[in-house]
Amino acid sequence: MDLQNLVEHGHWTTAPAAVTTEPDGSLLVTAARGSDAWRHTSYGFVHDTEHALIAPMQRRAAIEVSFVLDGTEQFDQAGVFLRVSESTWIKAGVEVSDGVAQLGAVVTHGTSDWSVAPVPDWLGRTVTVRASRDGDAVTVRARVDDEDWRLVRVAQLDPETDVEAGLFCAAPTRAGLTVRFTAVRLGPPDDALHG
Repeated sequence: MDLQNLVEHGHWTTAPAAVTTEPDGSLLVTAARGSDAWRHTSYGFVHDTEHALIAPMQRRAAIEVSFVLDGTEQFDQAGVFLRVSESTWIKAGVEVSDGVAQLGAVVTHGTSDWSVAPVPDWLGRTVTVRASRDGDAVTVRARVDDEDWRLVRVAQLDPETDVEAGLFCAAPTRAGLTVRFTAVRLGPPDDALHG
């Protein structure tokens, strides 16, 4: 699967404010104000309005999503999304929190949790987030440009469940966030958690 294939055969969990395919093949996605994915923990609300363009993912596979995030406002976010249902999903990527770009993941099994690490120098650069599914685990890695992969998260996911995966963005606090997605790649899972 590539970006064009995902556009042709995938579906949106929530339609974005605008979508444009550029002459170079990249996809510009403009998020609606108030879009987000979260369930309960700490904040006490449920948001199921992220803009995720997803398609079926095999049980042993990896998906990579590349994008340029020029996010500046609280909780501007983009990355990869794996969805089982409205209450079971994983999102991973870059999100602006308290004025700083953060690399992280939210894993949701009924309720959400969140892990982040600051990456202020990643804004405006090409970020690639990789989610590798094998057995009962999803291993999330990320990198900027051609730098080395960083391990972001190892998350549990039922090996027998059906999953849809693809790109996503959201803008919980404002209108006007536009994310340029430059690539989507689907391939075999990682050989091992550790090299």
